[in-house]
Formats: sequence, C-alpha cells, structure tokens
Amino acid sequence: MRRFVCVLLLGASLLAQSPNTHPITGRRYAGVMGPAGADWLVRPEREAEEEPDKAIDLLAIAKGSTVADVGAGAGYITWRLAERVGPAGKVYANDIQQGMLDLLRRNVRERGLNNVEPVLGQFDDPRLPANTMDLVILVDVYHEFSEPQKMLRHIRESMKTDGRLVLLEYRGEDPKVPIRPEHKMTVIQVKAELEPEGFRMDRVLEDLPRQHILIFKKTP
Repeated sequence: MRRFVCVLLLGASLLAQSPNTHPITGRRYAGVMGPAGADWLVRPEREAEEEPDKAIDLLAIAKGSTVADVGAGAGYITWRLAERVGPAGKVYANDIQQGMLDLLRRNVRERGLNNVEPVLGQFDDPRLPANTMDLVILVDVYHEFSEPQKMLRHIRESMKTDGRLVLLEYRGEDPKVPIRPEHKMTVIQVKAELEPEGFRMDRVLEDLPRQHILIFKKTP
C-alpha cells in the first residue's frame, strides 16, 4: 500500500512539472487555434451558444473605456467591444498570430470602426501598454496559454489600479457542455491559477448558456 501511494505521489509530481501542464493545478494546456480555423470563431451558431452581446452587457463597460481583447482571433469580440466603448474609447486587439490579426483588420474595417489597435503579442507577453486598461477580457482563450503565469503578470502590469480582468471559459464542471475537456475550466481551477499572480476573484456570473464569466481585480 505504501508503495502504491508513493507511485501516485510521484506521478502527480511529474505531471505538475510537465511543461505542458500548469504547475499548481496540473491542468493540461490546450493548443492554439490557427487562422485555418477562423471560420469556427465566427460561426452563426456562436450567437446562441455563447450569447456574446449578453456577456458584454453584463460587464457594463463604460463609454470611453480602454479595453484589451487578448487572444482576439478574427475579432468576433473585438468589434463588439469597439462599438460599446465608442469613438472616445479604444480597444487593443491582441493575438500571437499575424494571420488572425489580418482577418481582424478586415472585419473591423468592414464595420467602419476606427478605435481598434491590433497588437501582435508573444506566447508569454501580450505587449500591452502599462497602466492603461480599464478592462482586459479573454474569451475562450486563457486555457490555451502555454505560459499562463508570465502572461498574467504582463496583463496585470497593463491594467489600471481599478481595472478588471475578465475570463469567459466553458464550464469544466458540466459534462453536458459539448467541448473537449482541455478547452473547459472549473471555477476552482481558474481561482487557483490566477490568485497567486496578483488577482482576487470579484464575481462569477453564470448567466450564459455554457460559459462562466469570471471577474478579477488586482490585489494591492
């Protein structure tokens, strides 16, 4: 029995040390979607599955705000944010793939929006200006980070003192959500991974069909 327990502990330790898993939760990182999958990001069914406009409504983003859409992809959330903050506001649309940003630029241009700044980031740094963001939002993105701790530290630096960090993640607690397990997260997982990086959980909203809305603020 003692040998069996030792084997289990060793296995858990090795899993936590794997470069593809989070060192606190042991969660396996999901892969990043490439531009070839961009059509899935703007599929018509997404309106009913995720209710993106409702999600943004719940965040009550003020006109004139400065926000960042990290992992913006083809701009599905970006153009909604740009409309909400208005001409006096600004949206930094970050992605690590130039191909995605090219699609985003086209989608933003077609909608006549002039308050979006695309930002080509790195896998460990979103390259956002410091002390600038009223809100940073990650929609179905955080679980893909290969360097989540470094990303969170840089995101925190980009936020104003009273800024908010918002994650939308498919509910890992619900087996009925038809998404692969590595693309889902539980509230416990998110809290355990973000709070050591200088954030505190403020609220969790469960108003969407399949996703958590997890709202964090900076700790002093």
